[in-house]
Amino acid sequence: MRANAKTVIVHPDAILVPYRTEHVAKYHEWMTSAELRELTASEPLTLEEEYEMQRKWQTDEDKLTFIVLSGTSSDLQERTKLTPETLSALPMIGDVNLFFKGSPGEEDFEVEAEIMIAEPAYRRRGLAYTALQLMLSYATDPLSPSPLPVPKDRLVARIGDKNEPSIRLFEKLGFSVTKRVAVFEEVELRYTGVNEAPWTTGVIRTLDD
Repeated sequence: MRANAKTVIVHPDAILVPYRTEHVAKYHEWMTSAELRELTASEPLTLEEEYEMQRKWQTDEDKLTFIVLSGTSSDLQERTKLTPETLSALPMIGDVNLFFKGSPGEEDFEVEAEIMIAEPAYRRRGLAYTALQLMLSYATDPLSPSPLPVPKDRLVARIGDKNEPSIRLFEKLGFSVTKRVAVFEEVELRYTGVNEAPWTTGVIRTLDD
């Protein structure tokens, strides 16, 4: 999405950066994992196809994508300039996405949230929870650029019905199970605000090329 092409969201634990060409090789390496492809419902692509997908996602107005970097021990909040070279020193650990389905004026408009922490060493450390909060707080902020903000009541997540950790993760974020689809072995959760504490926000910075 063009709206976040220069947006960096900085938090002490996780940093969200736009998906750029320098991230494609690592992302392609992740997607050689059958487990990750199954969890993300992804098809195997060649490296060239991944580069083409990145170029497409960068301009598509129905996908908001950030790469998740580990923020541990970084001093980015104090830096006056953020460059791709500065960010390249931080471990790339996953991605977080919003997929826009339909137009905001339509009755069935919805925005589906997805998170992937691809690096095993960074799982079960609360980073998916942090990254999703950063994404959701940014995407629903009235000050965010068009086609944002997203109305909270249009947020949805679809998760495999056996993936209890992910179901609990979205429930912590204020989502509730609203539908079970046995044929696809998945549950649908929509934002209802139940049991939700305010989402963590990050410091919004501009990427300097």
